Amino acid sequence: MKEIAQIRKLSLWIFFVPLVAINLCLFISQNPELLENTIFSVDQIGRSGFSIPYLDGSLSISRASRTFPQYLIFKPAMFLTAILLFIYWKNNNQLVNNLNTTNLNYKFKTFGVLSAVFLVIHSIFLGIKFDIQIYKLFRRVVLLLFIIFEIIAQGILVYHFYKLKNKLKDFINNKILILKIFLVGILATVAILSLPLLISKGNTHFKHALEWNYFVGVVIFYLFSRLFWKRTT
Repeated sequence: MKEIAQIRKLSLWIFFVPLVAINLCLFISQNPELLENTIFSVDQIGRSGFSIPYLDGSLSISRASRTFPQYLIFKPAMFLTAILLFIYWKNNNQLVNNLNTTNLNYKFKTFGVLSAVFLVIHSIFLGIKFDIQIYKLFRRVVLLLFIIFEIIAQGILVYHFYKLKNKLKDFINNKILILKIFLVGILATVAILSLPLLISKGNTHFKHALEWNYFVGVVIFYLFSRLFWKRTT
């Protein structure tokens, strides 16, 4: 099945591109002296001391990525990721159609494509300043919708593959399927349990640490997707 080979390649790119981008932005934020006296001098707002935000939540992904020159890395990387996501969900939809001998747009494709759209919107507006409260709310809602749609799409896709595991037994690794189910379950549970803290004021460091770790959790799904499918010829 040609879709499997394409999905394996896409999954690896979707894992690496955003993960490398956010951590490269973090590195630049913490080492601005490397670009001093160049045209890529780091904006003061985008500078920070050394920390491990995955543990201490000292800064957000937004602060590390929204100023010059970090946004030159972050925005193109997110646009590319969104394009790859669109192709990924389209190919998975085609694969499930082939297995079920149908011609449908499954819900996981709809939610997956929507998550890609909201990722693009979030990237476009990141770093643009409007001193109005509704704009700040808009950015948060867009980011939240990206996360919600992404988790829903992942959950529905895993459900379909679980139902089709007997048809796919020669193409998949069942242990990775269990890991994907476990991962999606953790992401959904953490999102629900954290919601009261996320919508309340304060808890800034917790929110930032959760943001970094949750982002990694979301893209790990795609690393599992690479490992889930056996190499085909």
